Amino acid sequence: MLVEVSEEERKRAKLPHDLFLVNLIGNHILTFVATLGMASSWAWPMLIVPIVSFIILGIIIRNGLLIRKKASLNEESWFVMCHWQIALKRSLFFIKMLLAISALAGLGLYGYTQLGWMKEAVFAMIGGGCILPIMVTTLVLIIMESDALHQASAGKLPDNMIDLYPNSEVKILESEPVEK
Repeated sequence: MLVEVSEEERKRAKLPHDLFLVNLIGNHILTFVATLGMASSWAWPMLIVPIVSFIILGIIIRNGLLIRKKASLNEESWFVMCHWQIALKRSLFFIKMLLAISALAGLGLYGYTQLGWMKEAVFAMIGGGCILPIMVTTLVLIIMESDALHQASAGKLPDNMIDLYPNSEVKILESEPVEK
């Protein structure tokens, strides 16, 4: 749906999506590839990727919760708050996925060092159970966040945001009919 908002609100609504895309593209793709080259001789620099990711996701979550509180006090725009909530929801999903995959990688490391698992089995588990889901999720989230960034710059919101965060003061310019 198209909402009547100022240009300043559109710019502020783009910030959470920009941060999330920096995390996904700049950190999970570019930094990962850069540190992957050093992994054969020294694997510790690869820890930069999850550390930076958790920091950026923490910033998005913190600000998303603060903006929701400010919007309830009428100190922040409803449109900006809705876009922060979109990024907040996706950040929480991504953190849960990263934590689950970290646990799986930790299990593989424990199995190799303490239980005598074969190195090849652990590599297969980490590759298929850890790296592949991160790559697929990152790709899907990049597409979703790119669309959300475009919607923020165009003054649009997903239709379900009106149901989740009702606001009678918002002027809706255009809404697509829902087919049942």
